[in-house]
Amino acid sequence: MSGEKTYNRKKVLLVFLICAVMLLGLAGRLVYLMVFKGEYYTEKAETLHERERDIKAARGRILDANGVILADNRTVCTVSAIHSQIEDPEAVIAMLQKELGIDEAAARKRVEKVSSIERVKTNVDKAIGDRIRAYGLAGVKVDEDYKRYYPFGSLASKVLGFTGGDNQGIIGLEVTYDDILTGINGQILTLTDARGIELDGAGERRVEPVPGYDLQISLDYNIQMYAQQAALKVMEEKQAERVSIILMNPQNGEIYAMVNVPEFDLNDPFTLPFDVSVENGENREQSIQDALNRMWRNPAINDTYEPGSTFKIFTAAAGLEEGVVTLEDRFQCGGYRVVEDRRIHCHKRSGHGSESFLEGAQNSCNPVFIDVGLRLGVDNVYKYFEKMNLLEKTGIDLPGEAATIMHKKENVGLVELATISFGQSFQITPIQLLTMASMVVNGGTQVTPHFGVRVLDENGQIVETLQYESEENVISKETSDTMRYILEHVVSDGSGKNAYIEGYAIGGKTATSQTLPRSANRYISSFVGFAPAQDPQIIGACIITDPKGIYYGGTIAAPVIRDIYENILPYLGIQKSGEESASGTAGEAN
Repeated sequence: MSGEKTYNRKKVLLVFLICAVMLLGLAGRLVYLMVFKGEYYTEKAETLHERERDIKAARGRILDANGVILADNRTVCTVSAIHSQIEDPEAVIAMLQKELGIDEAAARKRVEKVSSIERVKTNVDKAIGDRIRAYGLAGVKVDEDYKRYYPFGSLASKVLGFTGGDNQGIIGLEVTYDDILTGINGQILTLTDARGIELDGAGERRVEPVPGYDLQISLDYNIQMYAQQAALKVMEEKQAERVSIILMNPQNGEIYAMVNVPEFDLNDPFTLPFDVSVENGENREQSIQDALNRMWRNPAINDTYEPGSTFKIFTAAAGLEEGVVTLEDRFQCGGYRVVEDRRIHCHKRSGHGSESFLEGAQNSCNPVFIDVGLRLGVDNVYKYFEKMNLLEKTGIDLPGEAATIMHKKENVGLVELATISFGQSFQITPIQLLTMASMVVNGGTQVTPHFGVRVLDENGQIVETLQYESEENVISKETSDTMRYILEHVVSDGSGKNAYIEGYAIGGKTATSQTLPRSANRYISSFVGFAPAQDPQIIGACIITDPKGIYYGGTIAAPVIRDIYENILPYLGIQKSGEESASGTAGEAN
């Protein structure tokens, strides 16, 4: 009997010990959770019952070369409804209808939707947002936000680009530099109970937003304005389809202006011009989008074309560099050159007769450049295409750059070689042409055309200076010197005489090319010109698409660059040389 009692006591003691150990472990766990992990779980609990509302960060501004603001921000508001806090739904619905101009059904849907927070409308004018706040209606939140604003409307629209409703870049520099311009959003954190109702006296916590960096670009507001006015003038006078003008520093690739008229309103980028028609029916939406894409397109970099005689800059430079031609070489022009079974005409059907290479360049004589191209041969022409980076994109800091459309080397015969030599049967972009010409006249250095110069913080301090690739000695200095001499004489004594400015030495080359199909009789008139001729500080291109009436590049495109240079050369501090050269009396050429 006593043995049985002893056994029972041991059993009770064991159970007691087990319970004590379990209680001790539970107490230890409680101490651990409350003391050592208390802060962690407090934060978790708060997060569980915190409502988050974003505070949008201000997007960085885009500044021109002199600090003029080209892209800025305007304060707008986001209006939201919090279902669990609304005390008078009908009053809120009526207010939203009145102040935001939305219909009753849309307002009721937002107010009656059971969610932690329902966004009613974004990009609300600040004055309207302030009025909504003044109602003092429970469950209505008005948070300040930012909307992109472009002070000069359509100026450089296809360069700057614009942003969408989320403030992200859609086209242009706004896309390329989106990572730099975009800031870090902040948050408003509101403590609520399990039902989502804000706790009295809990207040709000804010995580402040970090604004994006500013981007300073090489584009100069004043030069862009001069160029845009000149483009609009010639477009109206010639009833042209469009006009593109690029002005660049040939020494480093900084672009001072890029105009593509017609431009569009950056503050209203989704509204098509009144004269643009779109399809109706099931394809209407796609038709509208296609029309918008055409309106936003930047022909200076996105579109290719046959450059025509401005490309003779390439043929001349390659011929001189390779040693297959000199300034004194003589040529005979009878108005055409027969290559294989093809008669290829000069623009002067009666011919130029006997002429030197310099005179052939001044006259923009096709037979002369055909002869130089044939002397170079296919291998050398493609060698210089590669050396001058014409088979690759320039790397300009804008999205959507197009590439050269060129024959495969094995498919190039003598006829194709002849037409390439004077700028036909292939296509490049205006920015490729201007970059190649810059290399030819700047001493032989290949530059990367660009807008971005430096990144600034909100106090204007430099965060980063942007760098771009360049390659020296693509052609020799001697060839570059000779090319500047030739192209100066093209303006002073040849087909580019309409670009002449008294007191300035201007170099350049004219062109008139046809679009495909040839039977459409549509032309592209162009001119590339630089100044001062012996030390180029600016180079420009004007491309006029489908002008009506007289369409020669020397007649209508060269004067555009002349008019721009008359205004901006003094502005850039480029002084007259004091050495005036005769403007010459050469006949009309392309």
